[in-house]
Amino acid sequence: MSTPNASGWKPGTPVTGHNAMSGPDTATGNRALMLEEPLLFEIGHVETTGVDLPEPQGGANRLGGFDRTAPIGLPGLSEPETVRHYTRLSRQNYAIDLGLFPLGSCTMKHNPRLNEKVARMPGFADVHPLQPVDTVRGALEVINELAFWLLDLTGMHGVAMSPKAGAHGELCGILCIRAALEARGDAREVILVPESAHGTNPATAAFAGYKVEDIPATPEGRVDLEALKARLGPDVAGVMITNPNTCGLFERDMKAISDAVHAAGGFVYCDGANFNAIVGKVRPGDLGVDAMHINLHKTFSTPHGGGGPGSGPVVLSEALSPYGPLPFTARTEDGVVHLVEEENAAEFEHTEAFGRMTAFHGQMGMFTRALAYMLSHGADGLKQVAEDAVLNANYILRSLEDVLDAPFGPSGPCMHEALFSDKGFAEDVSTLDLAKALIDEGYHPMTMYFPLVVHGAMLVEPTETESKAALDQFIMALRSVAERAKTGDEALKSAPHYAPRRRLDETQAARKPVLAWNDPDMA
Repeated sequence: MSTPNASGWKPGTPVTGHNAMSGPDTATGNRALMLEEPLLFEIGHVETTGVDLPEPQGGANRLGGFDRTAPIGLPGLSEPETVRHYTRLSRQNYAIDLGLFPLGSCTMKHNPRLNEKVARMPGFADVHPLQPVDTVRGALEVINELAFWLLDLTGMHGVAMSPKAGAHGELCGILCIRAALEARGDAREVILVPESAHGTNPATAAFAGYKVEDIPATPEGRVDLEALKARLGPDVAGVMITNPNTCGLFERDMKAISDAVHAAGGFVYCDGANFNAIVGKVRPGDLGVDAMHINLHKTFSTPHGGGGPGSGPVVLSEALSPYGPLPFTARTEDGVVHLVEEENAAEFEHTEAFGRMTAFHGQMGMFTRALAYMLSHGADGLKQVAEDAVLNANYILRSLEDVLDAPFGPSGPCMHEALFSDKGFAEDVSTLDLAKALIDEGYHPMTMYFPLVVHGAMLVEPTETESKAALDQFIMALRSVAERAKTGDEALKSAPHYAPRRRLDETQAARKPVLAWNDPDMA
């Protein structure tokens, strides 16, 4: 029987001035409930374990020359110590459950708990991708139902459900375009990407082997249609366009762009990360889009961030659907949903697929959450989602444009996100200074320095899930910090003052990160 091992962190002398919160230093380094959390190596004792286990009896060593007898330098902690460590760390996280999360281009919306309940139902939570198909008919029904509604909402012809994230979906769409061009013996090598597109778009095109060329934006922040038309030619495979774009604006010339690209023999890829602004209002298929990924975590509320599972289904036009990847679901005339894979692709007349994106069928937990969100909202609810998201963003834009420069404010209403610049700040105050000061106000900073078409950009997306009261408080906080930036408040340069840690040297942290712990006694 194992017995507890005596180990634990013994607080030493705190580091004086570890943060700038007012008040005397404490013996523990804690400031009331703002706990000073050491590293695991500083909590546990190296070369001890949380429990004592008896020495194993007998048995030959099967590690060959890879067995290790020297100390490995890992700390040993008991279960309570381990749980408390990670719980204390989690309390230093900012989350949508704590307050408004203004990250632009990310759609950090509230995740309804109904979605979580459905995803945890045993028939979905316990399903395994290697189960026989006949034992997962319910799961296939869910995938097929979600696929149906994605097609209905987008006005497209086919959908690939397996891509695991937005960027993965982008690659899927571009590979469909490549397969369609190869099928007609057309070797094109250039993808056009407007300046207002998401940054992953040119990266995806380059990864797929294409040359990437920029298309400039007009002064009002939209794609320069004439510049695009002038560049189209027999070497252009297609255009990757974000709509609504990263300037927070709807591309009013989208249909004209699609018509021009199609007339030149190319295809239109639309980055659907901002679909939250137009779901239920506009169908991309009606605008001539050939492929579009949909971030289920942005538009349909599945969890976002933290390195967890993602999902980026790709809807395809009739021209690209034959080349969509395997596997996918299909319902036959007898009403049964089948999983179409390599061995039965001919039976479903899908022999031109470019291949697979993943080993299995997608993210079941994300599918169930997204479908629960769709069905609980209904058509009218999803339309209201887009309307409220746009309303909230415009409320922020118009409430702050007198104190923060809004370069595209005159371009008309914004969509789901409001874009500001650092124009008007004191000479030695930066967007970074404002963002760090916003932490002191209790908010995670907005997206900074993106899109690149705006100097010192600040991209704010409130989402539809925030109340007017929550927006008013955020506006008050951001207005206060912006006014300090314009007057050159020196305190901004050392913000945040009330966070668990002071400001990092972010350049050195990126270029020379310290990722390993060294025992100070061994230095």
